[in-house]
Amino acid sequence: MNEPVAYLNDRFIPARDATISIVDAGFVLGATVTEQLRTFGGRLFRSDRHFQRLAHSLEICGIDPGISIDDFARIADELVGRNYPLLAPGDDLGLAIFVTPGPYPALAGGDLPAASGIRPPTSDLRPPTVGLHTFPLAFHLWADAYHRGVSLVTTSIQQVPGECWPRELKCRSRMHYYLADREAAAKQPGARALLLDGDGRVAETSTANTVIYKSDTGLISPPRTTVLPGVSLEVVIELAAQLGIPLTERELHPDDVATADEALLSSTPNCLLPVARFNGQPIGKAADRPIFNRLLAAWNNLVGIDIADQAKRFEPR
Repeated sequence: MNEPVAYLNDRFIPARDATISIVDAGFVLGATVTEQLRTFGGRLFRSDRHFQRLAHSLEICGIDPGISIDDFARIADELVGRNYPLLAPGDDLGLAIFVTPGPYPALAGGDLPAASGIRPPTSDLRPPTVGLHTFPLAFHLWADAYHRGVSLVTTSIQQVPGECWPRELKCRSRMHYYLADREAAAKQPGARALLLDGDGRVAETSTANTVIYKSDTGLISPPRTTVLPGVSLEVVIELAAQLGIPLTERELHPDDVATADEALLSSTPNCLLPVARFNGQPIGKAADRPIFNRLLAAWNNLVGIDIADQAKRFEPR
């Protein structure tokens, strides 16, 4: 087959045919556990950690996908094996995994008591929907950011409190991210939102963990118990240790970001990006980012690819 395939509910099918029902709880409620991975040279990066986080998210939500984590890994490898050869040489794939509780009975003609209007517990929504699909990485969205940096602004939209769902849950219930980024772009075209929690502490952006660098302290990350434990953030921590760059975890506030010598964003698709401006003001010396450059070079060595160069080469012209 000369077109990409996807996996949906026990079957490999053409990716163009991979659709879910309009009465699926993932669509109706936004009740979707998810993971996103990427390849380097056609090989999935840190897949074990992503699958561990997937297993934990499913446990939090009480969703039994009907297949094991080893099955997820096997399916993911098969998808990449089928779809990677369809790319241009040197290009790479993203891989999305999603699991929902399945059809929502109130809309799907389920067996709820007549006129009850009560939604059953998640565990009663069957069967689950399980999907995996790949896609060419959207390098055009961030190719220039390795050099020009990213602009962040704070917004009135706050991070969802941990009392709503645990920080370590990776899910697609992301209306707050959508609204925050809309507000950020309205304040400053092209900017992204840096979300704060209810106490005004730095949380994360809609797609990335945030780390700052201060010359008298080293790298500083919000405590990993207060943000999504990013797999890419773990890589930053490992590389910092290898390079002898101190890293501590503590609460951060907007003033910490504003006075940082550098600020960095870590996420799966683009790995590591520098922050150039925060709330309209430059971060440190905009053209001089020695910590970012050292970390990105170490990441390049880890994966055997010049990450920024790859993004530029495959950016649509």
